Amino acid sequence: MTRKAGRSRRPSKRPGRRSAAAPVRRGPVVWSRLPMERLLDVRLGDLGVRIEGTWVEDCVAQLWLELEARGIDFHPHVWLSNEWFSPGGVPGFAVPFYLVHPRLMRLERSVMLEVEGGTRDECMRILRHECGHALQHAYELHRRLRWRQHFGSSAKPYPKVYSPNPASRRFVQHLRLYYAQSHPDEDFAETFAVWLQPRHVWRRRYADWPALKKLEYVDELMEELKNQRPRVRTRMQVDPISKLRKTLREHYDEKRAQYVVSYPETWDPDLARIFSDHPRHRRHELASAFLRRHRAEIRRTVARWTGGYQFTLDQVLRDMIGRARELRLRAVGSERRLLLDSAGVLAVRTVHFLYHRPKGIAL
Repeated sequence: MTRKAGRSRRPSKRPGRRSAAAPVRRGPVVWSRLPMERLLDVRLGDLGVRIEGTWVEDCVAQLWLELEARGIDFHPHVWLSNEWFSPGGVPGFAVPFYLVHPRLMRLERSVMLEVEGGTRDECMRILRHECGHALQHAYELHRRLRWRQHFGSSAKPYPKVYSPNPASRRFVQHLRLYYAQSHPDEDFAETFAVWLQPRHVWRRRYADWPALKKLEYVDELMEELKNQRPRVRTRMQVDPISKLRKTLREHYDEKRAQYVVSYPETWDPDLARIFSDHPRHRRHELASAFLRRHRAEIRRTVARWTGGYQFTLDQVLRDMIGRARELRLRAVGSERRLLLDSAGVLAVRTVHFLYHRPKGIAL
């Protein structure tokens, strides 16, 4: 992602220059069967995709039902763009284009190793988060004194990176990477998303957490909004997919660049604890080959443990494989133990990278 899920403030970007690639006619019928290299030369605006008639439309309808069940007479408008975001001052939000067509979801997974929002459960979690932004804009909640007392100033500039405290109980935990800690607007959107979840489990889940006061305030605030009409009712769409002139190749070049990491610390002590360089083990499988063979499994395991994006994890794992190859280490012993030890090292290195590096997590 170039903009994390739910960023409510961002500068509007001018359309990029037209690509020199040969034009491809509009519509999924034309491009859905193209090989990847040709598909990547299709402009986003030429994809011709829509939310209507897809599973994403069903998820949006479910979101509206959840709002109605809470007595909130507000339906944010939703459009397709290049990522998840809700522009400041707009009571709606964008959904990434790749979710509405199976071929595009496969492309996203092929390039980024995962599809953010690609399951119904994850999609609903992000939709509730984005709805929090849209509702904040619709009712201008950030202007209220008590809102600022609980969440802070919405006017605070968005950081390029943030360094969360994983142990903090002052914030709810909804989306990955402790996203509520990145900005006051994200804190509110995450708190609203937790409050909106069906079955009303937040009182039990956050009992004895300082974050409970924020949830109780949101509960009180939503009761008040039941009898109020939104102040902002524009249906403006920012960067709709039909207006984006970048090719899929340009889009993914920028997206991948955001998650590429450079990890300067040596891997040698950790690798030496897991693998062997003893001459008597020279007939065993190379550690680099073992790691490559189990690369996807290790990556998915650590993603579950840490909440890290699989593309970022894969960059760190790539360094681990490269150093193991240079050291000519061998995989000796129980495969299960080697897998767990390798995943453990990758998890520690990734958490250190995310939470202790000077720059923090990219937003």
